[in-house]
Amino acid sequence: MIADNEIVISTKDLHWLSNDQAWHYRILPFEKNGDLLTVYCEDPPSDVLAAELEIVFGYSVKLIALPGDQITRLLSTYYRKEQTGNSQPAVHFSASDDFLVNMITDAKNLKSSDIHIESYDPKCRVRIRVDGMMIERYILKKEDYPALVNKIKILSGLDIAEKRLPQDGRINFKQNGGQFDIRVSVLPTLFGEKIVLRLLNNNATDIDLYKLGFSENDLDNYLHSLKKTNGMLLISGPTGSGKTTSLYATLKLLNKQTRNILTIEDPVEYTLEGINQVQLKESIGLTFGAALRTFLRQDPDIIMVGEVRDPDTANMAVRAALTGHLVLSTIHTNSAWGIVSRLVDMGIPPFLLANTLNAAVAQRLLRLLCPRCKKEQDFSNDLYPRNFKPAVQISKHFLAAGCEHCHYTGYKGRKAVYEVIPVDYDLAVEIRNSNMQVHEILKEKGIQTISENAFDLFASGQTSIEEIYPLLLNY
Repeated sequence: MIADNEIVISTKDLHWLSNDQAWHYRILPFEKNGDLLTVYCEDPPSDVLAAELEIVFGYSVKLIALPGDQITRLLSTYYRKEQTGNSQPAVHFSASDDFLVNMITDAKNLKSSDIHIESYDPKCRVRIRVDGMMIERYILKKEDYPALVNKIKILSGLDIAEKRLPQDGRINFKQNGGQFDIRVSVLPTLFGEKIVLRLLNNNATDIDLYKLGFSENDLDNYLHSLKKTNGMLLISGPTGSGKTTSLYATLKLLNKQTRNILTIEDPVEYTLEGINQVQLKESIGLTFGAALRTFLRQDPDIIMVGEVRDPDTANMAVRAALTGHLVLSTIHTNSAWGIVSRLVDMGIPPFLLANTLNAAVAQRLLRLLCPRCKKEQDFSNDLYPRNFKPAVQISKHFLAAGCEHCHYTGYKGRKAVYEVIPVDYDLAVEIRNSNMQVHEILKEKGIQTISENAFDLFASGQTSIEEIYPLLLNY
């Protein structure tokens, strides 16, 4: 039996077999040599299949048999199956198609956030990130790789002769009347340049604050903090946790004709009509801090800063909040209350922070189990982290199994979990006194932690114990 990783299908060979043909006949291209086509097929091989393929292609056909489950896995890797209903349309390959365009379109249809194009010895591969997980999508031959890299560099305005230093660029991708931006990062590695394409979704029409994953109590606290006309609302979380999406959903809710809203971002991931958005350009001195200084002379009502990443930006954000503006931003901390200590570390006096911080929010994205293949099993408390005490006892839980619908990952889609701390008088006093130990106070106020919200998602059967395990460690 031939292992999956030993089967390498070049982009050139992918072109002569369409998506429909691959799935209909359950075949994959091996090579095209003169008048002979060699294809992988499902075991056992059939003379009838070979005869039909010879009629379809007009060439002699040789069959190489593989087990049926292996054919399914390889088809899912190289050809996206046509779906019906609300599923995304399939990507079709033909000799006239451009592989780069098809690859980007395929990733966009699968709601991928990033495309990783990587060079190894002796082959190259393309992986996409879907729901936070990397999925291998294509295998490329070594000789096809340089041309693909050069094409991406040309489209993003990069130097094709420079192969020793990292480069960053941008592509405005237009197709079928739609367009979106792609952020390009090139990194020299041992076997060639690695390229990461970040797909930026310019359309914010589908973002809805009420559908992001807030519990009823958290949503009420969050909306209450937005009713204030001044102060700061800060969202913390690691890269890729959905902070920017939450901010845009908030801006969409606040976007009224009577308000002047300004944003400074890096990059501008969504565009919203009625909001003045500025792209960060540090190379020419347009930093977060510099933009905020100018914003204060633009008569704003609401200011959104992509990230509070340095003392200058933190000081300008506090100054804007003190002078009658509502400031929204993100910050990198491990918890919601950690925002307070992070800002103090940046040089913000506790008494100023107590007067300006409206709410501290933490968020994470958790993958949801695929509803088509998740499997129910008996649950044991041994699966919890050491010293974790569950709020309720669980007798059954679901495991990620994997099927064609979820690309054999066991997960389909993601949902945000939050921890929202509205800063009231009592908590403002604790901030002034530089008291970071407020767990008991938050518990008395009924503030649900991000770990508790994650556990509720698990208890309801929507996600797995493996997915929430890291959050339970901080319980």
